[in-house]
Amino acid sequence: MGKVLVTGGAGFIGSHLVRMLLDKEYEVVVMDTLLRGNKLEKNVLNTIEFHKEDVRDTGAVIKNSSGCDYIFHFAAVLGVDIVADSPVETMEVEMLGIKNVAEAAAINKVEKIIYASTSGVYGHSAIEKSVTEDVQLDPRTSYSIAKRFNEIYLAALFEEKGIQSISLRFFNVYGLRQDSRMVIPLFFEQALEGKPITVYGDGCQTRDFTHVTDSVFASIKLAEEVKGCEIFNIANEREIEISELARKIKQLTNSNSEIVYLNVPKKRYDFEVERRYGNSDKLSEFVNYKPNTDIDTGLNEIYKDIANNKK
Repeated sequence: MGKVLVTGGAGFIGSHLVRMLLDKEYEVVVMDTLLRGNKLEKNVLNTIEFHKEDVRDTGAVIKNSSGCDYIFHFAAVLGVDIVADSPVETMEVEMLGIKNVAEAAAINKVEKIIYASTSGVYGHSAIEKSVTEDVQLDPRTSYSIAKRFNEIYLAALFEEKGIQSISLRFFNVYGLRQDSRMVIPLFFEQALEGKPITVYGDGCQTRDFTHVTDSVFASIKLAEEVKGCEIFNIANEREIEISELARKIKQLTNSNSEIVYLNVPKKRYDFEVERRYGNSDKLSEFVNYKPNTDIDTGLNEIYKDIANNKK
């Protein structure tokens, strides 16, 4: 099928992407610093070319993308608390990373860059309805501002140098092997340990949780089928209140944990929006696909995996 580089390929979404690329018989090269751990399974590691290197290292990105058809640029600093505490590193990884990926793509004549952006670029805008790719943006955090900068950078790169790219606005991706920096594994951890399930604010805020398998499937389809420079929402198109999510996980795990509502810390304020769910019509129009895993199916899969790992 061809050869690809995946930056951040040992992370949560990246590891699922690598697995699916291998299933589709791509030759896969992975770059990752492993600072947040390694989510690649052993049998996967044995079938890829792996480099423990930083996307901020220009020479490493150029070397590792040699002969590649695509670069899936998924390396990033993740997690609300980590991003809030490390805004400089967050922005450096984004801005230096995209510059190096772009330079490597030009030197190695890479066909296309597929970039992991975020629904965070919508910020507090358009909260009365599902958001499409053409609504007014309102990024407020170091993470979302850097992601939006990179979307604009890629558009300029295509206009000036003809390098094709796809920017993926992911909506709250979840699934197996995600760690407790994110809300769903955190709620499972709290529920299973009998600790209070901690919800910030009144719990009425909504999110659009999109399964990781759907997300990476859409990413590969877009890489293979779409030309030019485009931005796509990767959204499940269903919103759920965070308090309802907590109740679902408490019930699923048969937990005695109390659901506790906490005041939002100041450093998290810009990350907290009252409502966000996405519209994937453009995705459907271009590749005839929309994410379709419902939240109950996804949560059951995670709980079953936790139970099996305890045996």
